[in-house]
Amino acid sequence: MADDDILDTSDSDTSGRSGSGDASGGDPDGPPLRPQSLMLAFFGNHVLDEGDLCVYSGSIIDVLGRVGVGEQAVRSTLTRMVNRGLLRRQREGRRMYFGLTPQATRVLEDGRIRIWQKGAVNDDWDGAWTLLGFSLPESWQRQRHDLRSRLAWSGFGALYSGLWVAPGKVHVAGLVAELGLADHVKIFHAQADEATDIGLMIRDTWDLESIAARYVSFDKRWTAHLDAGSGDDPIGTRLRLVSEWLWTIRTDPRLPARHLPPEWPARPAQETFRRVAAQTERPAHRMADRLLETTPPRQKTGAGPGLS
Repeated sequence: MADDDILDTSDSDTSGRSGSGDASGGDPDGPPLRPQSLMLAFFGNHVLDEGDLCVYSGSIIDVLGRVGVGEQAVRSTLTRMVNRGLLRRQREGRRMYFGLTPQATRVLEDGRIRIWQKGAVNDDWDGAWTLLGFSLPESWQRQRHDLRSRLAWSGFGALYSGLWVAPGKVHVAGLVAELGLADHVKIFHAQADEATDIGLMIRDTWDLESIAARYVSFDKRWTAHLDAGSGDDPIGTRLRLVSEWLWTIRTDPRLPARHLPPEWPARPAQETFRRVAAQTERPAHRMADRLLETTPPRQKTGAGPGLS
């Protein structure tokens, strides 16, 4: 299962949810956000840095309800995520609690680096590129899809059909081995010859217009939020903020800034994201301390089908 399949926010998938519209918190201009992506953002916001904790399902239902996901959608999403190895469940009396698995922890830590450490603007590119060539049997459609998904999440674009390229020195041998494709893939680190028009290559390889449009849309929505004031639901606001930012940056390979069009919109969008994040951080955590019922995990967790 590819990381970007786990974090994909391109399909609303809100079956069983009460109300109408998508799960974007009532904003018709916002991107459609899948309950699973919102769930992972919830655990990333309020569990990842708190140690090994399990959260009561009722608390999760409360928080995700604040961004438009109904109770039945939350319950079915929890079940699916347990089945996919992303969450573990633990019964305490009549109540069910959910915690992160090592797989989900790895995904969230990778997302945290992407969101909070690397940033959306690549000002320090050293001229290096990573090239990855592959040739898979025609019948390996699933393997091809998984490889392309993982490469896209890692910042690669298709230079040619079986040759992908990413800025910088990207360590992808591990993900190739994880997919069982090491014998079918070749990886190189190189610099472009001076005869190569890097700007043209970037425009031919990545859909800059689509990437830029996501940043412009994000900046417009969240600047309006700042202008409107902080509001009274910081936990819901921060959950939607992080989920929408991940949706915005997931197709951006962090291309070298000096080879992008003037006034590339990632920079102002990132500044807006960080302003709203700073505004909501402490209030959201204070609210989480009041709302979330948690328990330490036992050595062995239950796997019963019910959710309470």
